[in-house]
Amino acid sequence: MTFPSSIVRLLLSVGACLCVVHVSEAVDSLVLEAERERVAIIERISAPTVAIFDDAGTNGGSGVLIRQDGLALTNFHVVKDLGPFMKCGLNDGNVYEAVIIGIDPTGDVALVQLLGRDDFPIAEVGDSDTVRVGDWAYVVGNPFLLATDFTPTVTYGIVSGVHRYQFPAGTILEYTDCIQVDASINPGNSGGPLFNADGQLIGINGRASFEKRGRVNIGAGYAISINQIMHFLDHLQSGRIVDHATLGATVRSESDGSVTVDQILPQSEAYRRGLRQGDEIVSFADRSIRSVNQFKNILGIFPNGWKRPLVYRRDGEKHEVMVRLRPLHSRSELMPQRPPMTRPPQRKSETPDGEGEDGPQPPIPEIPAGHPLAHLFKQPRIPDEYADLYEARDGFANYRFNRVARDRISDEISSLGEFPAGSWRISGKRSNDEGFEVNLNDDVVALTLGSESFLQNIGEPFQDEPPGTGGLIAAMHHLRLMLIAPENRFTEFYYLGSEPLDGDGEKVDVLIATRGSTTSRWYFRQSAGTLVGFDTETEPDADPCEVRIIEWQTNDGRTFPSIFSVRHSGEDVGEWIIEALTIREVGR
Repeated sequence: MTFPSSIVRLLLSVGACLCVVHVSEAVDSLVLEAERERVAIIERISAPTVAIFDDAGTNGGSGVLIRQDGLALTNFHVVKDLGPFMKCGLNDGNVYEAVIIGIDPTGDVALVQLLGRDDFPIAEVGDSDTVRVGDWAYVVGNPFLLATDFTPTVTYGIVSGVHRYQFPAGTILEYTDCIQVDASINPGNSGGPLFNADGQLIGINGRASFEKRGRVNIGAGYAISINQIMHFLDHLQSGRIVDHATLGATVRSESDGSVTVDQILPQSEAYRRGLRQGDEIVSFADRSIRSVNQFKNILGIFPNGWKRPLVYRRDGEKHEVMVRLRPLHSRSELMPQRPPMTRPPQRKSETPDGEGEDGPQPPIPEIPAGHPLAHLFKQPRIPDEYADLYEARDGFANYRFNRVARDRISDEISSLGEFPAGSWRISGKRSNDEGFEVNLNDDVVALTLGSESFLQNIGEPFQDEPPGTGGLIAAMHHLRLMLIAPENRFTEFYYLGSEPLDGDGEKVDVLIATRGSTTSRWYFRQSAGTLVGFDTETEPDADPCEVRIIEWQTNDGRTFPSIFSVRHSGEDVGEWIIEALTIREVGR
């Protein structure tokens, strides 16, 4: 049967309408489901977002919780004028006291701890190296300090760029390898979290480009990548003023697109490993180098003192070396000496003559207004119930957290047994069956190696003895001091942070111990706290004696290395087998 064309057209139009209705319903359900997911994610990522204020509520910014005990990240420039304690609000409507832990003035990061709970909501930490241009992103925070009820503002946009570099402009502040987004970042968003579409933390918002006539965002904001921050996290937990790294060399771009060494410090480890002016930098930290900014970008994400792989080319031949990175700034640049003391502090426990419950208190120093570390010098507001959570000391944002971390790790040393002072005798043989004997006391260290003898008076500068070891005598001296009482025997003894062992190994906690001009780095396995080795540097910028403990032995209630290996200047010196340790105590 044949239908008139008008009927056919009518049936087709009705069918089309029905299809549109079904498609529309399907599209609407997808849109609604996406909306529900987005609302749920925003609710989840708002909970750990922190509104930071001073006591007056007139200055502050944002932050984000990353650990249930209250550990939170923010910008250094947010907290630098707030003092050691600040107020932090969450969207549960509550205000919490918070104390500063560590600061990174170069990377513009600070670590604070919210107090009063051990079950804070936390952000899920993501992987910023997987972020791509075009990814959706959420900016959460407290722009213009609008969050008076502590409910954060949320903006939504895309990632506009990755691996952005922003050079310092008259300050030590340097943004490297950062993420650019078009979601609004305004004053007050600083220190707040940047999340990906799945609600994972991928950065800390810090900078934005503003319209010249006002502080209004124009769609170019920048976040410090979370991967960079995680490199520094343990360093920040050390309570120190942490520093970034430099290779000890500057680079330039050539007309053929290569990046070559322009200048290099002879005292740098890179120089000692063979890098010279004019060499081409092929890769650094396993990332290819194609521009000067790219080199600065990669270098800027690592803490001072880490070892990283470097590949360079000379005369068409590639060279692969591992180099320990140097500090980017001098100690005085990060922490100037305290100026003369001029006025006494006003403490609750203080009597009119300046004598408090803890004895005489040092006066508070004056410091020029606007100094980037002024908060470390001004009179702190210290809540009575949390007074024991802050300790001021030069070189530290809060020494209390360093002391706690140092003591926790060095307890592993105490667990090895009681090692009294006195005369020590360590004897054994090398892997080539050559015998050795080390005698140590508070005055001298003597080593007999085969037919050779070496003697070092304590108090004189240590030398590379035996030659080619980097100073094994000095290393044995420091081992004795560490086992006896490190907090009393070293002039400096503090927790540094963590790093990959030897540049590519497991992550280890690091203690620094200094006596005179000799410094040693002590490495402890994070999972178990076990001492795995130490590096002893007889003087600054000297290749250290690198000792790695292979096996342990226990005798007379004391656990002591039985086999250790030694490296120096990138070369194996061999294994040393300890057969006996005897200690004659003073007076016996």
